[in-house]
Amino acid sequence: MHVGTEAQMRAAVVRVAQAMDQAGFAPSKSGNVSCRYRDGALITPSGLPYARMQADDVVEIDLQGRVHAGAGKPSSEWPFHTTIYRTRADAQAVVHTHSPKATALSCARRGLPAFHYMIALAGGDVRCADYATFGTQELADNAVRALHGRKAALLANHGVIAIDATLDGALTIAAEVENLAGQYLALLQAGLEPAILDDAEMARVADKFANYGKL
Repeated sequence: MHVGTEAQMRAAVVRVAQAMDQAGFAPSKSGNVSCRYRDGALITPSGLPYARMQADDVVEIDLQGRVHAGAGKPSSEWPFHTTIYRTRADAQAVVHTHSPKATALSCARRGLPAFHYMIALAGGDVRCADYATFGTQELADNAVRALHGRKAALLANHGVIAIDATLDGALTIAAEVENLAGQYLALLQAGLEPAILDDAEMARVADKFANYGKL
């Protein structure tokens, strides 16, 4: 759960958005970032290069997409941010990327199977949501279905969504999806079929992750 003042939360949205951009996950001002705030969310604005973004540029919206504060427009993808917050109590932050390898996989409308234990960060295999035009409620509904029981999903012919309890956590999951997509594509390119970890093993991994770093 997010803690801190509004100013700190706005600064965190900018920091994560700029980190996403610097990682090469947001070509041509694509992608967006948000976190829960009050009864709505703080979200990156539409059309503003991330390198130039400042805390005051972050837009406050309610969960129907109405602007409460901010001079610019919220990201055109606000419908899936608000729909996720309305339907997933565990989601405190959303990071949406157009990272190249995961986006390439999404264009084949193919998800990521549980071929590596690190996919447990996403809660299991990463599904690919059905295609819908960007910025629509249809896309938001498709995304929520693909995210059921998961913290990440691909969007067909589009990119990646990752959710978590923190902005940094959501970005970490999005980055791992990109990493795994690269490994999976390399296997496919080599003509190799990856060995898939079964549900029992994924449950063991999830349990170990839950206790990782704890005494």
